[in-house]
Amino acid sequence: MTEILRFAAFSDDPKGGNPAGVVLDAAGLDDERMLAIAAEVGYSETAFITSRAGGRYRVRYFSPLAEVPFCGHATVATAVALGPGDHVFETNSGEVPVSVDAAGVATLTSVDPEVDDLAEGDLAALLAALRWNDFDLDESLPAKVGYAGAHHPILAVGSRRRLAELDYDVPALKALMESRGWTTVQLVHRATDDTFDVRDPFPVGGVYEDPATGAAAAALGGYLRELWIVPDDAVLHLRQGDDLGRPSRITVRLVPGEAGVRVSGAAVPIPA
Repeated sequence: MTEILRFAAFSDDPKGGNPAGVVLDAAGLDDERMLAIAAEVGYSETAFITSRAGGRYRVRYFSPLAEVPFCGHATVATAVALGPGDHVFETNSGEVPVSVDAAGVATLTSVDPEVDDLAEGDLAALLAALRWNDFDLDESLPAKVGYAGAHHPILAVGSRRRLAELDYDVPALKALMESRGWTTVQLVHRATDDTFDVRDPFPVGGVYEDPATGAAAAALGGYLRELWIVPDDAVLHLRQGDDLGRPSRITVRLVPGEAGVRVSGAAVPIPA
């Protein structure tokens, strides 16, 4: 029988953070079975370790509807489940080192981030699906597509209230995301120079919204550095999940000379 662990990532409280399923021994599971387990668990992602050699692990991530190339919160959950020390996850997006300290805080270093322009018409389509308009946007943070293992459009709004009132057209946004290969949409409000409130619709994964999104956090860090919005040694604090009643706290670190983006957070078991 397959053992499925359940963790809340980016929180030290099992009632907060983003729940993730973790299967530490998935060597005998095929794609169909992993997808079925993810659907049964019902969380935004479940991580499966399909092979291991020393401190290296082949990890795959499934949402209830499809496999995703990389998932930050399930990476944090899996690393904490493995225990303190240094681990290397071999993901569909590339190699991701993860360290876990004695307090149960994991730090992953993303694959090299990328920042691209939105294709012509995509911003208008996104705004229409979100039921937003140009006046809602923060012009100091231009709309782009960020990548640090998965692709996420990044849209910033000038009002925290507008972010709190998120009410998007699920079929329209899902169809747009599927056609573009986007995993979530990273919606942000800059509260201070180093603090951001964020929300991430995830209809392509079969859930309305992620309470914490480590992959999008890494993409945001790469975006902010690439556009010279923050210094290359910035430490950023992301608040997510508050509007869902599952507060999550994500720390993003940029290290001069290091291409990847570091993303840190706690993870705790969810009681059965």
